[in-house]
Amino acid sequence: MPEHVHVHVPHELEEGHEHVSGRERNLEIVAALLLAVTTLCIAWSGYQAAKWSGLQARRYTQASAARSLANRSQTQASQARLQDLLNFNRWLEAKSDGNAPLADLYERRFRDEFRPAFDAWIAQGDPLTADLAVPTPLRMPQYVLAGEVKAEKLEALGDRRFAEGKDATETADKYVFATVFFAIVLFFSGVSLRFEWMRLRMIMVVAATLFLVWGIVQLFSLPVH
Repeated sequence: MPEHVHVHVPHELEEGHEHVSGRERNLEIVAALLLAVTTLCIAWSGYQAAKWSGLQARRYTQASAARSLANRSQTQASQARLQDLLNFNRWLEAKSDGNAPLADLYERRFRDEFRPAFDAWIAQGDPLTADLAVPTPLRMPQYVLAGEVKAEKLEALGDRRFAEGKDATETADKYVFATVFFAIVLFFSGVSLRFEWMRLRMIMVVAATLFLVWGIVQLFSLPVH
């Protein structure tokens, strides 16, 4: 005759579900939802932080490149200004000495950017003797160097790109800061399932909900890249 084997069901498996009240089940469901939503928010916040960090790096690189090109254009403009000054001084010496052929030779060597200013300077009448005449064509408003204009535009572009990079850095930091609050939500939501004291569990779930709501509000207030 086979012996009867008495199998005793563990107490935890036999009566565990009977001790779970409806309120506890609701708290578990809320905690699970908090964990799910928070995980999505952390993923989105981290993604945006990475995107804005990449934009920050690109903008800083563009700002550096623009300023480097601006320095190069400014150097070229300074060299052109020096050449105009030397040619004008030679023309002025030849003109003062009455050497018209030599003065005409230097005048033909004037650069295209310098010629409008020189013509306007000559149009003052007799700029060599007039007291109110502008002393040099380089001070005439018609004297415009393309290199200087380009350098100013590149410098402005560099400043604009640097400001955009700074804004991108601040935005990335705000996304990271929001992630910290979402991590707090994960902590409170996870720990709330470990305590048997119902009031403490409810307090943690409420705190986690508040932190989650605050973090979501922050996410909606931030720009999206």
